[in-house]
Amino acid sequence: MFTVQTYNKISEAGKRAFNAERYTIEEKTDKPDAIIVHSTPLHDLKFAPTLKAIVRVGAGVNTIPVDRCTENGIAVFNTPGGNANAVKELTIAAMIMACRNVQGASAWVNSLKDGEEEPGKTVEKGKEVYRGPEIMGKKIGIIGVGSIGSRMAKACYDLGMIVTGYDPYLTNHRKEELKQYLTFTDNVDDIYADNDFVTIHIPLSAQNEGFVGKDAIAKMKDGVYLINYARGPIVDNDAIVEALEAGKIKAYVTDFPTKKQLGRPNVVCTPHLGAGTPEADENCAVMAARQIADFLENGNVRNSVNYPDIAFERAGGDRVTIFHHNKVGMLGVITEKVAAAGLNIENLVNKARGGNAYTILDFDENVPETLTDILEKIDGVIKVRIFH
Repeated sequence: MFTVQTYNKISEAGKRAFNAERYTIEEKTDKPDAIIVHSTPLHDLKFAPTLKAIVRVGAGVNTIPVDRCTENGIAVFNTPGGNANAVKELTIAAMIMACRNVQGASAWVNSLKDGEEEPGKTVEKGKEVYRGPEIMGKKIGIIGVGSIGSRMAKACYDLGMIVTGYDPYLTNHRKEELKQYLTFTDNVDDIYADNDFVTIHIPLSAQNEGFVGKDAIAKMKDGVYLINYARGPIVDNDAIVEALEAGKIKAYVTDFPTKKQLGRPNVVCTPHLGAGTPEADENCAVMAARQIADFLENGNVRNSVNYPDIAFERAGGDRVTIFHHNKVGMLGVITEKVAAAGLNIENLVNKARGGNAYTILDFDENVPETLTDILEKIDGVIKVRIFH
């Protein structure tokens, strides 16, 4: 029986995705096998010895101490794509609201509620100030063409926009699949220089913090619409305010407003609603449950942020998984120890991700528990699990 601890409210569909005969779902427990979390910060969490995995219901993992998890052989997962449609829809809606000044126009119309007459005539006289451009035929640059960015590309193309994408991490195969909707550039400066709209869809990391700052803004067209539905710190927020005041940025559209940005007529802001739909909650929770179950039951890794993804069918016997450092000769030492224990490896898969590696060994026989101690004594091995 596995115990899964939940932080925040998790969709009931996600809970139902677990086999009730093999899993208990608890809000409080001292011995979780896995944790499902939405937005609760876990940086001060003391890891239980039983903890094997943490999964974020969503994409961003900045609330999880990923480095510390890696040091302890705890796999960290997210659910990329599960909320992508929700974010795309709200991003498109907010972008159009900014162009047509829907926010200001709506506030003005509502201000007429105390007037003596019906608002019809007043509205007709005063609406001119709230006119704005259409997005059809305009150019939009997308920074990050992953699960959300690719959907943005398709949606913007269907709305008649001219789309350019920048994503140095996207495979050539994926670019080929998407090229009917957009043109790719290898230089992010092209995104800044050529587009009426710039939208950001990259994860928050130390490398990406302040990705769009003063220098990037200076390279943009005058009167650009800048859209940030990724994460707040990805942009230099002080530089945004400065550019708004100077008119360099026509409007800033964001799900992560700062206090200095609130109340400005050229800022369209929402309260981190990008993934805030029941459909996204359900999609991500079910995805999270399935990833955890496959990892706990089979050692398969899908959508990990700290270890390489490896997933395949088990052979007829036991399976052994090993989290270890990516060191020269490590596989040789592991297989030597296995052979010395009198065991024959039926299948072996090893992958690395930076300085971390993950190895799965399949056998056609039963593996003694003593193999765990043998392998964990190898220098560089972090955690070993045996699946019977």
